[in-house]
Amino acid sequence: MNKEHTPETNAKSPIPKKKSQGRKWKAGIGLLMAAFLLQILARRLSGFGQWYAVTVYPILVRVIGGMFGLFPFSVAELGLYAFLVGIVLLGIFRIQKGLKCGLAGELKKLASEVFLILSFLAFSYTANCGVNYYRQPFSAYLDLEVRDSSADELEELCILLKERLEESAGELLAEWGTLVPSHKVQRGFARQARADMKKLKGDYSCLSAAYPVPKPVLVSEILSVQSLSGIYAPFTIEANYNQDMTAYNIPHTACHELSHLSGFMREEEANFIGYLACVGSDSLYSRYSGYAAGFLYVNNALFRQRPGEALKLYGELPKEVLADFRENSRFWKRYEGRIAEASTKINDTYLKANSQADGVKSYGQVVDLLLAYYRER
Repeated sequence: MNKEHTPETNAKSPIPKKKSQGRKWKAGIGLLMAAFLLQILARRLSGFGQWYAVTVYPILVRVIGGMFGLFPFSVAELGLYAFLVGIVLLGIFRIQKGLKCGLAGELKKLASEVFLILSFLAFSYTANCGVNYYRQPFSAYLDLEVRDSSADELEELCILLKERLEESAGELLAEWGTLVPSHKVQRGFARQARADMKKLKGDYSCLSAAYPVPKPVLVSEILSVQSLSGIYAPFTIEANYNQDMTAYNIPHTACHELSHLSGFMREEEANFIGYLACVGSDSLYSRYSGYAAGFLYVNNALFRQRPGEALKLYGELPKEVLADFRENSRFWKRYEGRIAEASTKINDTYLKANSQADGVKSYGQVVDLLLAYYRER
């Protein structure tokens, strides 16, 4: 007698589609709740932001930043392109499949997948960036008295930085005969910035990050049209800079972006740290970059109070320095327009959402730190 065939009762069945979607929604909600909790703790619990910045964040820099730092290109940039292409392809796939198996069901799957991806990005941003806005400011480590200053103090600082800028430019002209760096020098900007930040952390223990080499954005026009000289990528913990802009901007910008890897996210502090790293560099060009950035910030501030004096000091700069500044103005003028204006408004909103009340104006508040720094000296 033939035995009747019966299916094996212990055979594994595939996970139901609805259950799989449910897990994605739950995972996404869990990530968003974790991000929200970190934000609440950073904003409401005194000392949490500082504790996180000096204990948890350095580990993330070593692990995540160290891993992506092994790549010679910006992983964040290529990841952005891959993300956009991937979302489009995923949408096409789901729609095509939906036309055969039911469009409503496939659109629900697409929604759960996109929600999970965006939730992960929101959590990554908060963990790798957002919390650090609520840490102890860099000025506290220097014991600086940041306060309102008189127009006389501002003018004195502008004169001092003008002299330092002229001195550094003179040294470059004596060595190169020009202020335009060679391609060989420009190729070394990134590693020099890393060396400058490593040297600076010898003076300030709070700058104890494991600095990877900052990376140029391959398609830097993406930054140019947004009026951005650089960007910190929180998802990969990378420092990126605009390689198309006038060369003297690059060393200071690269150090600015690297300062974020030490957990100092506020823009005026990143500008100040970048300035200190550049003017203390062993590289003549880095020093020139630092003093150029410092002078321009202070001169712009002086112009708002004493326009005549500001223009006079600006006009007395060496013709080679003025040519550099004019080239920089021409570069950014090419990208003026609605995209740049919209990007500035978005950046302004972003900074204000992270408790930088002055938004994009906070970049210029480096002047207050420079005044306090030189007042002590």
